[in-house]
Amino acid sequence: MNRTLVIALAALLAFLGTAGAGAWLTRQYRAAQQRATAAETLVASLRAQLDSTDAGVVEVIRYVDRVKTIRLKGNTIIKEVPRYVTVEADAACTVPAGFVRLHNAAAAGAMLDPHPGDPDAAPSGVPLSAVAATVATNYTTCHGNAAQLTALQDTLRAQGVTVIAEPEN
Repeated sequence: MNRTLVIALAALLAFLGTAGAGAWLTRQYRAAQQRATAAETLVASLRAQLDSTDAGVVEVIRYVDRVKTIRLKGNTIIKEVPRYVTVEADAACTVPAGFVRLHNAAAAGAMLDPHPGDPDAAPSGVPLSAVAATVATNYTTCHGNAAQLTALQDTLRAQGVTVIAEPEN
């Protein structure tokens, strides 16, 4: 009977060992599956980021080219100010101080003084040609900002973001 008991215990231990090894292998297999799924998710995310980066590089190149063109046009216009606003035009046109205050407030996005004084006050000392060059510079900057915004919107759209071009009132 001892022999039968020993064989039964050996069989039970073999069965428990096999079951334990099976359970351990099953856990290892499931953990490996989870790591594989996590790795596939990470790869998909990295691919999407890489695709987005590639699209962003193209947009940056296009944006830089657009800005160069805008600046070139703006600088050309500014260089032409003396041809279009001559010394004689400077002498013939007095730029009032009120105009300068209004322009500077608009350029700075500031509120105007509620008591501006006499809008036809003495001349500001700013020649008309300087006004023309400043306005041309401001428009050049504005066009550059618009190109930058357009490039940003294009990049966001390429990433699947819905861009609302006009603010809702």
